[in-house]
Amino acid sequence: MPVQSIEPQRLYRQIADQLRALIAQGEFATGARLPAERDLARQFGVSRPSVREALIALEVEGWVEVRTGSGVYVQDRAHRKAAPVAAHEWGPLELIRARRVVEGETAALAATHVRRKHVDAMTEAIAQMRELADRNVMPLEGDRAFHLAIVEACDNVVLAETVQGFWDSRKGPIFSRLGGHFETVPSWRAAIVEHEAVRDAIAARDAAAARTAMHEHMDKAHQRFSASWRRARRTA
Repeated sequence: MPVQSIEPQRLYRQIADQLRALIAQGEFATGARLPAERDLARQFGVSRPSVREALIALEVEGWVEVRTGSGVYVQDRAHRKAAPVAAHEWGPLELIRARRVVEGETAALAATHVRRKHVDAMTEAIAQMRELADRNVMPLEGDRAFHLAIVEACDNVVLAETVQGFWDSRKGPIFSRLGGHFETVPSWRAAIVEHEAVRDAIAARDAAAARTAMHEHMDKAHQRFSASWRRARRTA
């Protein structure tokens, strides 16, 4: 009997699949506004971040449109893409939580192994971030260089490749679209200050402070991406 292999789905994809089916069945007509995130989370029995990831996936695919200060609306079929978001893509908010766990420890470990060249690399990365933010350009490469400089101080290739994989996953369409709604020059300036706190704790060889500073950075990043749609800078 010909069968297809069964693969476990990420939670946000399960939510997106159900919402997509409801739209296709006419439960939500073209132009209709979907229920608020908190209401969908309650109905699905999941967290609001998981619902947000599902809605962003549907927006990437052209099923819905996020309108700043208003809500999420069903798009006309003509706007929908044929191919769904890749099944292997991580949800960005779930990714940030995973990074909090791993990078909190790499920051602490770096504080016990750091050398001058690593601190200099972090400082250079922060300067690059600030220079790009001043030009109204998202400082992604500086951000990447900063986090890789930390993990390089740990002298562990497995950790280095893990952190690099985490960071590079933010190039996916869901993370990119979410960032398009919430990443602004002020948000990047706030992130730069958080990076400086991490750098300073590592340079001081204070493992506990480095862990705490990284946790605070990831928590604030999660909060920025979880803010009300009314605070989004524009409609994507």
